Amino acid sequence: MAAFPTNEGDSFSSSTHRGDYDVFLSFRGEDTRHGFTGYLYQALCDEGFKTFIDNKDLQRGEETSAELIKAIKSSMISIIIFSQNYAFSTWCLEELTKILECKKNGQKVLPVYYKVDPSEVHKQEGSFGLALTTHEKKFENNIEKVLRWKLVLLCFLYSTIGSFPEYQFIQGIIRVVSSTKLNRTKLFVAKYPIGVDSRAEFVEILLDIKSNEVRVVGIHGLGGIGKTTIAKVVYNRVADQFEGSSFLMNIRENSGTDCSIIKLQEQLLSEILGSTEFKVHSTSKGINVIKERLSCKKIFLILDDVDKLGQIENFLEKCDWLANGSRVIKTTRDKHVLTTLGNDPLIYKVVQLDRHKALQLFSMHAFNKDKPEANYLLLTT
Repeated sequence: MAAFPTNEGDSFSSSTHRGDYDVFLSFRGEDTRHGFTGYLYQALCDEGFKTFIDNKDLQRGEETSAELIKAIKSSMISIIIFSQNYAFSTWCLEELTKILECKKNGQKVLPVYYKVDPSEVHKQEGSFGLALTTHEKKFENNIEKVLRWKLVLLCFLYSTIGSFPEYQFIQGIIRVVSSTKLNRTKLFVAKYPIGVDSRAEFVEILLDIKSNEVRVVGIHGLGGIGKTTIAKVVYNRVADQFEGSSFLMNIRENSGTDCSIIKLQEQLLSEILGSTEFKVHSTSKGINVIKERLSCKKIFLILDDVDKLGQIENFLEKCDWLANGSRVIKTTRDKHVLTTLGNDPLIYKVVQLDRHKALQLFSMHAFNKDKPEANYLLLTT
């Protein structure tokens, strides 16, 4: 039997980058290699997920190998399978320490409690308490190492919704990984994104991702000038640095009815929480569900093409409930819409491309080359 965390917002965190692996498995071989972990690994591979599992013949020392560190850092998700003998392995505890470091940088982490109570992990009781006592004796001249492991285990504070047969639980993990990988898919920007990168860099400066404050950035300009394209580039670059992200596109046209607004609210929840099971029954309830479920998560939200205050309030109302480090981008043709939400937004005004870039963009669409032929070039002067 395996235990499942109740609070998705507490147990999951998103990945900073897409690397060599979709999933890294951290487990105690003698407990689960030929059982739960083996079945999980096979199921992940069968679904096409590139999964790292350590070679049982790998020679192990006291320190985590460079190979494992690289695999952890380059994985989209780390799945930790806590079992009876997990904490007796210094190797596993070092893996766990590295995983938590990556989580601070945004990696998605999914803990699995296999035949252990989650409280034993957090409170360091039962086999986990015995293991740490053993390590204290072994490392009495390097007690800081054991204290570090204790602090890492304290990070796992979860209750559970009960236990499930292994096959059902593995199916649940597959759904989480599938949803996560789908949400990591980059947005298509443009066939010829000329002049976009430099503009996106200005928006990134305004976002100041490293700051722990909540920031709202507005992008405004004429219709068709490239606001959405710029927002897509920024989204692709930084979305993985948040615990959840959502890009609600073309809100002006897609929020004409209550049903369409509800659909957007459900999209926001499913994209950020990594689940397709959210059902909203009214717009007002949807607003409350969004606040309740997302207030503890560092999120990145793009509200694209808004032209009325009410369109924004359907998703945020105000920004005072957003968790530290969250970011919101609004794109609009109307600058006045950007002064809402109770936060003074930082505003980037999109101006027309200069003559050289405009000609290059035209030429790419018309002739599929950087500049037109000489006889056409005369017409542009």
